[in-house]
Amino acid sequence: MAEQMSQFEGRVAVITGGARGFGRAFGRALAERGAHTVLTDIDEAEVDRAAAEIREAGGQASAYRLDVADDAAWDGVLADVVARHGGVDILINNAGLHSLEYGVDWARLPVPKLRRLFDVNVMGVMIGTLTARPHMQGRTGANIVNISSSAAFNGMGAYGATKAAVRALTLAWARELGPEGIRVNALAPGLHVTDTIRAEFSPQMIEGHRHHQFLDLEGSEQDIVDAMLYLSSERARFVTGETIRVTAGYASSL
Repeated sequence: MAEQMSQFEGRVAVITGGARGFGRAFGRALAERGAHTVLTDIDEAEVDRAAAEIREAGGQASAYRLDVADDAAWDGVLADVVARHGGVDILINNAGLHSLEYGVDWARLPVPKLRRLFDVNVMGVMIGTLTARPHMQGRTGANIVNISSSAAFNGMGAYGATKAAVRALTLAWARELGPEGIRVNALAPGLHVTDTIRAEFSPQMIEGHRHHQFLDLEGSEQDIVDAMLYLSSERARFVTGETIRVTAGYASSL
């Protein structure tokens, strides 16, 4: 833990989709290791609660309402973060539309929903990276972690296409930002059985997914948190442009 504390102490981490799920867990884990976590989410009340939870546990956290598809909103949030903290060390582009509602064939999603899906899942990553970039330059160990999905590897409808785009953006940004000393990587989670998944997926659906894994294990939120901590740390200083699959083999089995 002392080594981890030295890795993140005093670092500024901006996390989108920080009100719940992976984003909330990322904020908690980084704050426990000494980072100041900036949680953003379109759900203002819930992201405020997530940041308050971190502060009550002794960590440093602030919260902002942010629609990741809104470039003007990004400008405002990061201007305030930089004024308060001097820059950004870690950006986690976690916000995304998912769930059973979007994991369907293209024809089942009306155009307005498709547009919103791509605005959040793809444009949100692009705008966030573009906005944070000048505030990360020159900061030792600066890095970006994008959240893709196992669906990016199996052509799973519109949602899978957006997450495949995140993989492509990760590689493109790694090439472009490398000369500026900024690493860019992605995580592709499989089915990690969180409270949200249990609420949406039937036991039969979870079991069917597990049948395609190489390992007969139930994925947890902590599996993704641990992978994020690795990619965000100096232990991954030689890793960029990669999408790490955390799927127990699922993303390779179809």
